[in-house]
Amino acid sequence: MKAAITKTALLFRLFKEAIAGSEQDYTLLSMNRAIFLLAIPMIVEMGMESIFAVVDIYFVSKLNDSDAVAAIGYTESVLSILYSLAMGLGMGATAIVARRVGEHDFKGASNAAMQAIYLALGVAFIISMTGMFYYKDILRLMGASTQVIESSSSYAFWMFTGNYTVTLLFLINAVFRGAGNASIAMKALLIANGLNIILDPILIFGWGPIPAMGVEGAAIATNTGRGIGVLFQLYFLLNGKSIIKVNWDSLVVRAKIITTVIKVSGGSILQFIIGSASWIFLMKVMSTFGDHAVAGYTIAIRVFIFTLLPSWGLANAGATLVGQNLGANQPDRAETSVWRAAYYNAFFMGFVMILFLTISPWIISIFSTQPEVLYYGVQALRYVSLGYIFYGYGMVVVQGLNGAGDTYTPTILNVFGFWVFQIPFAYLVAIELGWGPKGVFIAIALAETLMAIAAIVIFRRGKWKTVKI
Repeated sequence: MKAAITKTALLFRLFKEAIAGSEQDYTLLSMNRAIFLLAIPMIVEMGMESIFAVVDIYFVSKLNDSDAVAAIGYTESVLSILYSLAMGLGMGATAIVARRVGEHDFKGASNAAMQAIYLALGVAFIISMTGMFYYKDILRLMGASTQVIESSSSYAFWMFTGNYTVTLLFLINAVFRGAGNASIAMKALLIANGLNIILDPILIFGWGPIPAMGVEGAAIATNTGRGIGVLFQLYFLLNGKSIIKVNWDSLVVRAKIITTVIKVSGGSILQFIIGSASWIFLMKVMSTFGDHAVAGYTIAIRVFIFTLLPSWGLANAGATLVGQNLGANQPDRAETSVWRAAYYNAFFMGFVMILFLTISPWIISIFSTQPEVLYYGVQALRYVSLGYIFYGYGMVVVQGLNGAGDTYTPTILNVFGFWVFQIPFAYLVAIELGWGPKGVFIAIALAETLMAIAAIVIFRRGKWKTVKI
């Protein structure tokens, strides 16, 4: 009994330490301690990002307007390309910063971080200008009905125009994760998410002198919350209290480092874009079955993100440990960290799968009670979750490859998994064979399972241990 109390107390102390955040040499800590201290704030951070995904859809669904929900679905499908760019740049930044920190080259880590931020600003500017002028055309291209465009396209306008906030939030948090400062990244998301939760109902439904803005209010709330989160991040970058210190010297544009960031990030960007583009195609297929199917699918996707992003926390912890341990010339320890984190992640995803198979009607009903929307949402949760255990294991392995700087192997996996198998299979069974949306959901589960198995086989070969960045 006393031993159990002692272990619980130790676990609680570790949890407090992980949340509070402190500089650690993760290449020297015990493996379980290193994973725990990194993963806890990363899981909380990703959990906060996943709450972003469901808060908007929750409040907007209370408008009882399937057009508004569908507008969010179409917009987010296109924004997934932006998220891919931001996450790809972030993955490259994580790999380079982690490698430099493992080598104890903190100035090099800071310089790499600043060059990655410059690239992120350039990407955000292009997306903003394009979305500002062509947001309705983009929705129309995605298959949105005239009614959806006329009533709810303002959501797309604000999300495209204000994409700087999400791009910088993703990128700078990736920098902090690579440095091992996961607690700062977590706190930035806590602030951003807390503000979004407060502002969403106020701006969507109105409060006092503030008029009801509907779905447009959701977009404004999201960008405002994320914008404040970015200001919090910049405070820590500029005040010199973290490993990554941005000073006048760091602000100099360095073509060589930018080239390295582009080279390492290129594979990450491609793999995320390839995956996101497949989601856009799947949304296009779903649009052939009507706005109710799109709305149900959109709600299910938000629920998926809610459960997957915390798993990305464990995967990101594995990526950081791989990068830092390779920098410290400890490749075997880098490999062990991935297998350990993958095991924990698969266990968690198995638990989520059981929940989706048993209580999915209750979960979807939180967001919508429209019978058609409920039907498709439940169907999506149940079929897609069948691949969750493999996906949980595979996502850590893939992030391990990314953390090593081998970003092009996962890209090749995505090409074959999404475009050679998933998309043709989804089109065949959903439309040609007449299975409907169920065919899309089955295609997603099968593709993720096959890709996870392939990633595990490739990771075991160990070529990633020799990548130089």
